[in-house]
Amino acid sequence: MTNSRVASARGVLKETCMRIAIVGAGIAGLTAAHELAGAGHRVTIYEAAAQAGGLASGFRDTNWDWSIERFYHHLFTTDADIIRLVDTIGFRDKLFFQGQITSQWWHGKAYPISGGFPGPDAIAAALAVLNVPFMPFLDRVRFGMVSAYLKFAVRDWHALERTTAAAWTRCWMGQAAYSSLVAPLLDGKFGPYAEQVNMAWLWARFKARSFKLGYFVGGFQAFVDALLAHVRKQGVSVHLNAPITALTRSEAGWRITASGEHGAGTEDVDAVIVTGSPGLLSTLVPQLPDSYLGKLKQLKSMGAVVLTLALRQQLLTDGTYWLMPPKTEFPFLALVEHTNFVDKKHYGGDHVVYCGDYLEPAHEYFRLTEAELLARFTPALKQFNPNFDPSWVRKTWLHREPYAQPIVTVGHSANIPPLATPLPGLFWASMSQVYPWDRGTNFAVELGRRVADEVMRDAS
Repeated sequence: MTNSRVASARGVLKETCMRIAIVGAGIAGLTAAHELAGAGHRVTIYEAAAQAGGLASGFRDTNWDWSIERFYHHLFTTDADIIRLVDTIGFRDKLFFQGQITSQWWHGKAYPISGGFPGPDAIAAALAVLNVPFMPFLDRVRFGMVSAYLKFAVRDWHALERTTAAAWTRCWMGQAAYSSLVAPLLDGKFGPYAEQVNMAWLWARFKARSFKLGYFVGGFQAFVDALLAHVRKQGVSVHLNAPITALTRSEAGWRITASGEHGAGTEDVDAVIVTGSPGLLSTLVPQLPDSYLGKLKQLKSMGAVVLTLALRQQLLTDGTYWLMPPKTEFPFLALVEHTNFVDKKHYGGDHVVYCGDYLEPAHEYFRLTEAELLARFTPALKQFNPNFDPSWVRKTWLHREPYAQPIVTVGHSANIPPLATPLPGLFWASMSQVYPWDRGTNFAVELGRRVADEVMRDAS
């Protein structure tokens, strides 16, 4: 929030200071709390998990100095909203950006498509694309030119959401580029919905991403913990291990009931912000009007399954950080060797590797045990490094989330429910509403600010 907005909001709130409950201590919920508390509201956060952070939360092994994310995370140099928040809470010296190598797997070899070439970022990226062998040369040039057009020339995305990414890229980038680069991305992220995803979503990926990636000293959990400490200093009350069991109307506005380590408790508040999935909001507030509930139920999403491995030896010896193998040939979508980006010294010398996939929540990967998934995944690792042996695996961790990637079809902007629900004082803010941008921590910050603004406008 800008200084003028804060001053304006505070002027109103001298008369209308509210009690506000936020369901969820992810980045969006914590950002909303920061904005609202800074404007003079009394804020309480309820989080079902034992720690804050949501999808950006992390874990740490006993011999590691830094934590690591349950679901691989990084920032881009263009992520202005979260960088501004990092500055605000005094955490800027813990954020760093550096180059990395992203590669595409083709016929038994990894080919860099960003990084890995000398020179300025844009030139290095162009050289990487021109060097790949899996497209004719003129198609590589065409892909590079259209990509540059999307990133630097297109500012209004609305026309792009009227067509699918598959149709648009086949037409303008060509079939070779579509088959080699675009189709694997869409198939991997959206599975059976790949051909339905609109072009605005793909444009946003080109528009918002940078060649250098950002990370926090101590991991994203260190940033989350700093933000949590900051909002507590602002006077925000945060209850962890406190899942919401009921959300009902009251004379004051809303009564929120939460369970926890110390038993159930209730609080009467003027307004509530729910930051979870569409299913969570539907469950907590089934009395929402059918028109709004109908929109919630129409929203579809993919889930995420990530198996993290601590290896005794480096897997991707060419230095690749992010490898995209064809999903038709491998049992996962992405292979991310985190310690090819962040030094392994922070993880007790372990080489930390993610094997991740986006899948429909009914997929068997959401039912298989950690040992069963490890047995599925490890044979594929030998294709990336012939020397790999299962004895390299020191430890594994499995994390699953059924709500991880919203599916955005043609004309999707008309499908998104507004932040302010039809029920007075009830707001919903989720990754489904950051469209056309791809979900991520930067847009969670933007969403948190936006919903806080909605609440304050409602108060005035």
